[in-house]
Amino acid sequence: MTRPALFLDRDGIINLDIGHVHRVEDFTFREGIFDLCAAAQAQGLALVIVTNQGGIGRGLYSESDFHRLTAWMLARFADRGIRFTGVEFCPDHPEHGIGRYRRTTPRRKPGPGMILDACAAHGLDPARSTILGDRATDMQAGAAAGLGRLILLPHDAAEAAAAPPGTIVLAEGGLVAAASLLRMPLAAGSGAEGGR
Repeated sequence: MTRPALFLDRDGIINLDIGHVHRVEDFTFREGIFDLCAAAQAQGLALVIVTNQGGIGRGLYSESDFHRLTAWMLARFADRGIRFTGVEFCPDHPEHGIGRYRRTTPRRKPGPGMILDACAAHGLDPARSTILGDRATDMQAGAAAGLGRLILLPHDAAEAAAAPPGTIVLAEGGLVAAASLLRMPLAAGSGAEGGR
């Protein structure tokens, strides 16, 4: 039986986005993220991170750096009883990638590949799932994957304007408001709800 999931972007949602974060000392958890994830887990949602990591492709840091930081981050969630079902990342960049990382791939958001791969790997139901991100590309990936709910916490008006139809834009309230939305039921096959 498939499960609903909450797909989370990393930079800008889980942590403050200061640009190509790859070291523990530069990683600051966003206020409210632990409460949001705990609430989602309590509702039976699988937690999955889907994150573009083009800094790897650009040569700014390595895949090992990413995995080291991810292990530390997941341990901080585990300290609070929060378990993630999966972490999907895309190191490639179509223009600025170096060597094998310079390529176009459906796994890089706005492509839906990371979401679809996670659904296949973990038995997740896209139609009953939600994506929470801070960029229009997160919403575009979610829409392309057939997710039932798209929640955008935009860092500027341009991101909100570029989001696909049906996106729930939370200009105020941040992660607290997002957690409230997650408590609202989302029926299978309902399509993206809400609007801008």
